[in-house]
Amino acid sequence: MRYQLQFPPEIKGKITLPTSKSISNRALIIYALTQNGILPNHLAVCDDTDVMKTALVSTNEVINILAAGTSMRFLTAYLSVTTGTRIITGTERMQNRPIHILVDALRKIGADIQYTDKKGFPPLRIVGKKLEGSKLSLDGSISSQFITALLLIAPTLEKGLQIELKGHIASKPYIDMTLALMNQCGAKAYWHMSNSIQVEPQPYKPTTLNIEPDWSAASYWFSIVALSDKAEILLTDMVIPSLQGDFKGAKEFEKLGVRYKQTPEGLHLFKTNQISSAIEIDFTEIPDLAQTFVVAATLLNVPFKFTGLDTLRIKETDRIDALVQEMKKLGYILVEKGNKELSWKGERCLAEQQPIIETYDDHRMAMAFAPAAIVFPHLLINEPDVVTKSYPNYWEDLTKAGVNLLKK
Repeated sequence: MRYQLQFPPEIKGKITLPTSKSISNRALIIYALTQNGILPNHLAVCDDTDVMKTALVSTNEVINILAAGTSMRFLTAYLSVTTGTRIITGTERMQNRPIHILVDALRKIGADIQYTDKKGFPPLRIVGKKLEGSKLSLDGSISSQFITALLLIAPTLEKGLQIELKGHIASKPYIDMTLALMNQCGAKAYWHMSNSIQVEPQPYKPTTLNIEPDWSAASYWFSIVALSDKAEILLTDMVIPSLQGDFKGAKEFEKLGVRYKQTPEGLHLFKTNQISSAIEIDFTEIPDLAQTFVVAATLLNVPFKFTGLDTLRIKETDRIDALVQEMKKLGYILVEKGNKELSWKGERCLAEQQPIIETYDDHRMAMAFAPAAIVFPHLLINEPDVVTKSYPNYWEDLTKAGVNLLKK
């Protein structure tokens, strides 16, 4: 199935975003590790969180987390400290996403994990047991999900855990989010030094957590406002600042003509004509927003240099390559440099008459490219159902704002 989107001349709406799957999945692991734990309020309703909830109560020997990368990482650590023998697996893409860094770290603190097929990749056979803990040293540029997986189980370790992060620390806001949630739930976890995290062997306590609306989902509405001639959107219950690092993207969107105002109802977004002539953004702390900004900036004809894209190649798809391929269909030639940088200097090519955007089984490709239909009304989004991974009501919310969806 494909969608063609017809945007109205003016976008106006009141949108209630899904709650954060990043917070939800962390909160679920904490809940599962807490004696007499309290189920968090307002858990995200999406594929990734549904997979996590199912896995945590499953009695099956084999746990299939499908395409949920967060669940694969968090559950690998969780199962290592939970009695029983399990095999954790996923989709073909998941079985080609490296996990050796996390497995090696867990083995160093005593975990019993074996690869059932290709070394360094899922599926994994995990025999859960009590782990002692101690000290680990990791490359700070690795995915924050590896670090978070270790942190979440650390309060259950006999000696707690100290993690030294070497070099530049990627996605630090996600680590800070994890530490904040852990401390809210009775753990004692903190930055011991600028590059060292200490977690004491102090168990979680039953705590009621309320999950925030998702800032990654909010970014697509910022993009819609940026690309529209006239737009005003209210994102209900959104607040600045947030536990989620992606809220920092709001400030960057000011460079693309989006003004926002905090109100008791939520966050109001407005269209302005104050657009930068060129922009540079380091996405090290907000990697999930890269696709959104690539689409918005190019379609506004704003040359850019985006850095800090280290983790994009090992997401649901190779997001750097996917962006290069799909933007070319719209007539924009992006230049990639290594695994860390993507730029556009204004170079164009002939756009396809009716571009069909491939989504690569990646929810963020579908949602980031949907606003491109404002500029390219004949554009089609292939396999639009991939949005269920994080924002199942995305297309429905677009129709609430006046967008007409045509199934092709």
